[in-house]
Amino acid sequence: MSIGITGFGAYIPRLRLSRQAVVEANAWYAPELKGKGKGHRAMANWDEDSITMAVAAARDALGGQDQKGVVREVLLASCTLPFAERLNATVVGEALNLSEYTSAVDITGSQCAALAGLAQGLASAASAPGTVLLTAADNRRARAASVQELDYGDGAAALLLGRDGVIAEVLSQAALSVDFIDHFRIAGREIDYYGEERWVRDEGISGCMPQVIQRALKDSGVLAEEVAHFIFPTTLSKVDVQLAQTCGIPPEAVVDGLAAQVGNTGVAHALLMLAQVLERAQPGQVIVLAQFGSGARAFVLRVTEAIRDFAPQRTVADWLARGSEETSYSRFLAYKGQLQLERGVRGEQDKKTALSTAYRHRRAILGLVGGRCRVSGDVHFPPSRYSYTPDAPQLDSQEPYPLADRLGRVLSWSAESLSSYMAPPHHYGQIDFEGGGRILMEFTDVARGEVDTGMAVEMVFRIKDIDDLRGFKRYFWKATPVLKPSQAAVE
Repeated sequence: MSIGITGFGAYIPRLRLSRQAVVEANAWYAPELKGKGKGHRAMANWDEDSITMAVAAARDALGGQDQKGVVREVLLASCTLPFAERLNATVVGEALNLSEYTSAVDITGSQCAALAGLAQGLASAASAPGTVLLTAADNRRARAASVQELDYGDGAAALLLGRDGVIAEVLSQAALSVDFIDHFRIAGREIDYYGEERWVRDEGISGCMPQVIQRALKDSGVLAEEVAHFIFPTTLSKVDVQLAQTCGIPPEAVVDGLAAQVGNTGVAHALLMLAQVLERAQPGQVIVLAQFGSGARAFVLRVTEAIRDFAPQRTVADWLARGSEETSYSRFLAYKGQLQLERGVRGEQDKKTALSTAYRHRRAILGLVGGRCRVSGDVHFPPSRYSYTPDAPQLDSQEPYPLADRLGRVLSWSAESLSSYMAPPHHYGQIDFEGGGRILMEFTDVARGEVDTGMAVEMVFRIKDIDDLRGFKRYFWKATPVLKPSQAAVE
């Protein structure tokens, strides 16, 4: 029986910060950054974090199909989990409308967390029928005017793991657990401390990675020269090529790390690169997937004929193509929470969440599930015991009616700058859904002039409010324009 990857997805935020803008803003203090001013890095919007990006990648993998009914476990790997003590993976499951009996687990503590999650997910998939959903996301902060600020990027990826329809079977895996500290972050701090680059390269990567890769290859029975795709995320120049050479893997097998357009997305990056590879991989090709961090992990995969039968909702190329250049360095710092902006009197209201209400209505709030009347067919949001069709009220006639995967049209809209909002002007309006239902919603990932009546929109899971006093985030769904893959990519 074959166990392996049955689906994949990815997510890259729309905003792409110009590295040149960062270099110019910091030239007075760090002129040595000039050489790193090429290209862009993916930048999360103010209402995005590791949870929302993981949801986006998972939806990409699930493709709006009824596979949600067979997902029995969801894993979320990240080193930037929004909550230290609240099960973040459960929020992902709620947003995807998974069964409440779905197991949920957070995995963190190392840049290898996603590959640790892959090992755990494969073991779970081997133990019982059903699909395991592995998501990985990072939204890291770096010190202003640092090299990491330019090298990093924000993003997410997801894998479906199981027994049926395997598109990439796992031939072997290997792990090396050693306390080699290339960087660390203690509890209570948000920015990592980094070791010297040469030490990390020469002793850490060069010492640990060949061992684990060669062990995985030996266990798989695959020769190094047979590897078609070698995935090793790193911010160190040419290290992936040197590592491949050390292991005997052909240099042409080394997969591009997306540094020019995205940057390194941390825990998610190995899976993001894997998603891009699987989009073009051919049956029979061998993939080596490896990552470094608190030791090392490596997997050897073989692509199957089933790869021809699967496609994510959007390819990595599609996510790249939707990019919008951001040249404001102060906006970037504000969205990362590293620059406190004056919010005025209107920004002083208490945003405390009623936790009891949030629990009772979690399906409507987190899953965007409305109610459809069995008698009239009318769709209501929020759902309630009463169907309020004019002159024909019904009691307890509503059935759950998910709206998140349905397209909508803008009925009316407004854009105003009077309220306190992180991305002014504040866009919101009435959305009519295909098949019925109307909700007053915020728009996100839009600029002035990009919203119009009749425009097609899709739903995205985002941060609704942040309670700064208590440190609580409240999530809901927002509308965003349906973007066409043909849009020019930000180079």
